[in-house]
Amino acid sequence: MTDYAIALTNVCKSYRLWGRGSQFATLKSALLKRDLALTPETSVEAVRDVSFAVDRGEAFGIIGRNGSGKSTLLKLISGILKPTSGSVRVNGRVAALIELGAGFHPEITGRENIYINGIMLGLSRKEIDARFDQIVAFSGIAEFIDQPVKTYSSGMYVRLGFAVAVHVDPDVLLIDEVLSVGDEEFSAKCVAKIQEMKYRGVTLVFVTHQLDQVRNLCDRALWLDHGEPETIGDPVRVVDAYLQAVSSTQTAPARVAAAEPEAPRDDPNEEERWGSGELVLSRVALIDNRGNDLVALGPGTPVAIEMDVTVRVPQDEFVIGIGIYHADGACVYGTNTDLEGLIPERIETNGRVRFIMPALDLVAGTYRIDAAIHTRNGRAFDYRRGALRFVVGSRVHDIGVYRPKHQWKFEGGIAFNEIDLEQRNVPIEVAEAMRAARKPKRPR
Repeated sequence: MTDYAIALTNVCKSYRLWGRGSQFATLKSALLKRDLALTPETSVEAVRDVSFAVDRGEAFGIIGRNGSGKSTLLKLISGILKPTSGSVRVNGRVAALIELGAGFHPEITGRENIYINGIMLGLSRKEIDARFDQIVAFSGIAEFIDQPVKTYSSGMYVRLGFAVAVHVDPDVLLIDEVLSVGDEEFSAKCVAKIQEMKYRGVTLVFVTHQLDQVRNLCDRALWLDHGEPETIGDPVRVVDAYLQAVSSTQTAPARVAAAEPEAPRDDPNEEERWGSGELVLSRVALIDNRGNDLVALGPGTPVAIEMDVTVRVPQDEFVIGIGIYHADGACVYGTNTDLEGLIPERIETNGRVRFIMPALDLVAGTYRIDAAIHTRNGRAFDYRRGALRFVVGSRVHDIGVYRPKHQWKFEGGIAFNEIDLEQRNVPIEVAEAMRAARKPKRPR
């Protein structure tokens, strides 16, 4: 807890509800009663007993249905709201993009609002001067920067607000669903900027219904349901649990009952496995061009990932995907049938899928394969993380994950003596000695 950027401990936030009985019909009736005091009829807890910590440089996503308390939680972190009970601690400068137009005065120009917002976030006028051109260029609304903000469209509000928030060098950046207001081009620009800030060590917390962004950008995620934390952890697992819950409320009880008794069991050799069990990846294997299972191979080996699909409940919509990961967790490659423009037909009987690679040009190391079958919106039928592992061995000592076909060419005064392939795994001094020993000796 010493290196946290944000820490919430048993945080609750309640709002008072005012009923008709606590309101006056007219000012005259209030005066006649000689009592202007109003008492709330009841209260509602928007956030209930939430505790978590976000590390410095971590990207943290918050998901949930509308009205689940996501925006309230973000306002508590930003300091806009104070908790009814519990504590919220934040280390560092916070920039927040929470509500459309928040922090902007509608009667003054975009230029003046940039300076006002910058000063409110702790920058001096000189610092704002130095960043002004970058802010305007990023926003893409230079021709309107001297117009009153009240004349801006919702998209222009978001452009200017985001541009200011990311150029004040925040330690913590809070983003609400407002990014969905922007067009596709600007949204892509924002995602790229968020990734850049993440690499620079900025702590990111954002609320969104765009679940792919949570999977791709976040290190962890929180699913909030009716103000309470439902689950917190790996973003892929949290998103899938959320989608399963949403789907179960929209699915006929008979269909769910048919799938649940035969849900896939966890394999102790896998990292994780989850899904509804309506379609199951009963077998995942890495095979060579003769159909033999592989656990070790050399670089450039032709291989295929073979998956057997067991159908428990026929489906009209499904996506099959694979991912190859290095032992350190870095994604080497990933794709699925939907990304590659393949439209599924109804599946009613079991089948087999082969993902064929003419050459798997990986650098020596240990790798894992994830395999999944899911709906287009990401709800898993069967997600197998670490379905299998394999080792790539090599006599060469490249670094990274991928070894492209290549050749060295030298011109001018640059020259090298090549070491035999079978000797490349020995120190250069030993190789030189071996080569010298093979040279024929001159007669005396």
